[in-house]
Amino acid sequence: MKFSLKLCVFIALLPLYGCTIYSSSALNSKVESILIPEPQPTNFRSQLAIARYNQILAQTSLTNEERAELLFLRGTHYDNVGLSGLAQYDFGQAKQLKPDMAEAYNSIGIHYTQQMDFIEAYESFDSALEINPQMDFAVLNRGIALYYGKRTDLAIEDLTRFYQKDTANPFAALWLYLASREVDPEQALAQLRAQRKLLESGNWANLIVDFYLGNITRNALLNEFVVGVKNVNELNQRMCEVYFYMGKHYGKRGQNGLALNYFKMVLSTNVYEYVEHRYSRIEIDMLRKQSRNNS
Repeated sequence: MKFSLKLCVFIALLPLYGCTIYSSSALNSKVESILIPEPQPTNFRSQLAIARYNQILAQTSLTNEERAELLFLRGTHYDNVGLSGLAQYDFGQAKQLKPDMAEAYNSIGIHYTQQMDFIEAYESFDSALEINPQMDFAVLNRGIALYYGKRTDLAIEDLTRFYQKDTANPFAALWLYLASREVDPEQALAQLRAQRKLLESGNWANLIVDFYLGNITRNALLNEFVVGVKNVNELNQRMCEVYFYMGKHYGKRGQNGLALNYFKMVLSTNVYEYVEHRYSRIEIDMLRKQSRNNS
């Protein structure tokens, strides 16, 4: 495809990034230009926090509840720096020491989803919601786990419940659409079109919804999502989100090579704490499995 002049001008103003060109059979040998993420540096504050929690946890005078809280906090920081195995271990220890810690069940459920161990994931999110029925993000995370576990009707129930708590949130609308289109693509698109009218005005992520609705082109999305970015970290965060949903879009259209590239770029951002980063590995594995089955 033709170069986007606006995009390349923006890149020229950001020396940490470059304009890349690649060809893909999925694009019928067309060429596009996009921003390539520079991996986000390891979170320095999280590293210091981990060291501090290590020192405190070495003490023997802590109660089980205090130790559980510290383990959960350390696990969260492990997650933020990409040490998922250590994070999962800490969350597991935390819920053993404090069985009513909903946050620990929710966090470990996300890890089970990433490992595609869906039964354990469902049980973890169910436990979180039994302890705290108002834990909205456990509803979202269970809905995503059900979606990847091919239990689409139940996924739609949870994702609808999460969306209804915040109808102005474009990401809530997008996840509901991703699940709903597995049942009825036309109805899902009509629903997303109606939901678009309720989204918070001025939210940059509305661009992703507009892209899905066909209101803007890929080039327009790639040009416009960088508008208003204040620093490199924020740019990485937006790339993590935009490229994930673009990967989902092109994967659904059968353009697996292009979809794979987008999901790989999501992983390249190192924005470990974002839902989109967490589940890009699943998307890559699913696309590769599909390719092997088709060969």
